[in-house]
Amino acid sequence: MKKLLLLSVLLLIACKEELAEAPDPMPLTAENVAHYCMMNISEHPGPKAQIFLSGVPDPIFFAQVRDAFTYLASAEQEGYVAAVYVNDMSTVSWDTPGAENWMLAQNAHYVVGSDKPGGMGAPELVPFSDPARALAFASRYGGAIYEKHQVPDQAFLAPVELTFGQEENG
Repeated sequence: MKKLLLLSVLLLIACKEELAEAPDPMPLTAENVAHYCMMNISEHPGPKAQIFLSGVPDPIFFAQVRDAFTYLASAEQEGYVAAVYVNDMSTVSWDTPGAENWMLAQNAHYVVGSDKPGGMGAPELVPFSDPARALAFASRYGGAIYEKHQVPDQAFLAPVELTFGQEENG
């Protein structure tokens, strides 16, 4: 019994240490490029994401939240993921998703399956801190609301038909 208690305490301490290691999100700048296409992501509308790997000081940026989910699910992902941040779309416009309005990905409510394509033209996983704003977005553009662990794999792993350049402003 004492060994089990000691193991539990050690695991809790390890979890707290891992949480303490999570770096703060980096502001989006004109120099940030998307991991997959190496294009400047500030030139594209819609929410963005950034992933920090343990021991690496700079994040990997993604032009779409969908791309970050794909990266996390892929064999390409190397190293321990220290933190994943997404733009909080609760108070910003689609065309200017913000440079510093990042939230932890696991705290977001995601609209999946909307008619609003992401910055690179693929379907997007649209993150909101405010569930009421997520519902309003889904009412306007379609889609369903999920927590991060509920987002279906096909929402970010299935092939897509790109609609780049055809998105509606707003």
